[in-house]
Amino acid sequence: MKENVHQTTQIIGGMVAGDNLRHAEQLKAALESQDSAFAKAIEQVVKVRDFVGSPEQILGSDKTKHGEIAEQVEVGIRNARDYLRQQTPSATFEGVGRTAPEDYLINSVQVQSKFINGLNKNLDHVLEHMSKYDNFGREGSYYHIPRDYYETIQKVLKGESVEGLANRTLQKIQQKAQEIEEFSGKSFSAVVKPGISNYTEVQQGKLHDTLDRHEQKLSDENKQIKENIRTDVQPNLGDMAQVAGKGALIGGGIRLAFKVYEKYKQGKNPFKGDYTADDWKEIGIDTAKGAAFGGIAAGAIYALTNFASLSAPFAGSFVSAGQVIASLANELNLGAISFDQFAELSQLACMESAAAALASVLGQAVIPIPVLGAVLGTIAGRIVIDFSKKYLGKETEKLQRQMDEYYNQCLAKIDQTYRAVVSIIIAEYEKLGDLTKAAFDTGKNVALRLQASIQLAEAYEVSETDIIHDIDELDAFMLS
Repeated sequence: MKENVHQTTQIIGGMVAGDNLRHAEQLKAALESQDSAFAKAIEQVVKVRDFVGSPEQILGSDKTKHGEIAEQVEVGIRNARDYLRQQTPSATFEGVGRTAPEDYLINSVQVQSKFINGLNKNLDHVLEHMSKYDNFGREGSYYHIPRDYYETIQKVLKGESVEGLANRTLQKIQQKAQEIEEFSGKSFSAVVKPGISNYTEVQQGKLHDTLDRHEQKLSDENKQIKENIRTDVQPNLGDMAQVAGKGALIGGGIRLAFKVYEKYKQGKNPFKGDYTADDWKEIGIDTAKGAAFGGIAAGAIYALTNFASLSAPFAGSFVSAGQVIASLANELNLGAISFDQFAELSQLACMESAAAALASVLGQAVIPIPVLGAVLGTIAGRIVIDFSKKYLGKETEKLQRQMDEYYNQCLAKIDQTYRAVVSIIIAEYEKLGDLTKAAFDTGKNVALRLQASIQLAEAYEVSETDIIHDIDELDAFMLS
């Protein structure tokens, strides 16, 4: 049974490690993809900078060049945002003549940009363009005007007061907006829409500051997107449930295989009809227990590897050791084994955990053979004490003294040169602290930490009535 527990938890630990590796690879790929998207976004801003860097190539006089600059900013920044969000670029100049009715396409729809100084003058130019091109503004195409102008016009159309505008100006705005609606047969907001830029932002003396601000916004949004990516692939309750489900299948399958093999050694073959109803019942109960253990172990290992930053082998051996010690403690309480037997068997059960702990602490460092037994035995003893506190009560002190005596006896048998080595290794292990407390790290997300604590408590076979399952139960306990 004890070998079965260790084998099951190590297999489940390998499964959890595989899942964790998959998540790490997904995170790496997603972050690399986002870095590429950000680079493409910045390339769009650079294109706009290159365009305005050659003012002699821009149409119009110094007083009107901002019109074509506004077009470049609209297309460039819009596409930069699309690239950053890993979407298909929505704006283009492709297929648009420099003096065509439209200035650019957005989602394949024709758009004419009007960046004229003055609210009413912008509307005048829209009306003039609509008169010249019979279909423009009627069949889905529309106009862009400066964003700040558009917002002011909307306030006027809603009857809101606008500081600095005379009543005559307000009336003209309302009149021209009505004419646009009559021309198009559509609402004003369907024909005239806000561009990305305010009027002053695309003036030659302001443009580089404008592009700097857009770059900073792109950078800030990129940081937020990457943070969201990290959050999305972080350990969560959904993944924990899936891992627990896989663990239940593994645990149940292994227990079923062991039980069938055990029956086979007794001369019973299920394919020959040798099983009685009691045999099937026994196998069913044993398989169910295996599934329950597998689910709990998988959840606990997932919690320890993801929330307490323990390696999967260490977490697996840690959970299996807890199960074995719980079983030995039950045998001790029933009188089936003595206290000394409990101490010896528990220490042996934790040797695997001790070896995994050493691997986690020291990596590939070589441990001198003369001190290996002492180190493993000492660490195993500390793990035993950790797990046994809840089962032994006052006898924990006796167990502590027994483990300390073992440690001192080991040191006495070791050459003085190696004693310092043992002390250093044990000190490194002690930096891990109380392994159980690691699973309840107060720096973790409350919901995930609570779920991790539940899984670990179940792995320790804590009574269901003694486990706090949610915040409400915690509040009730604290206020009782």
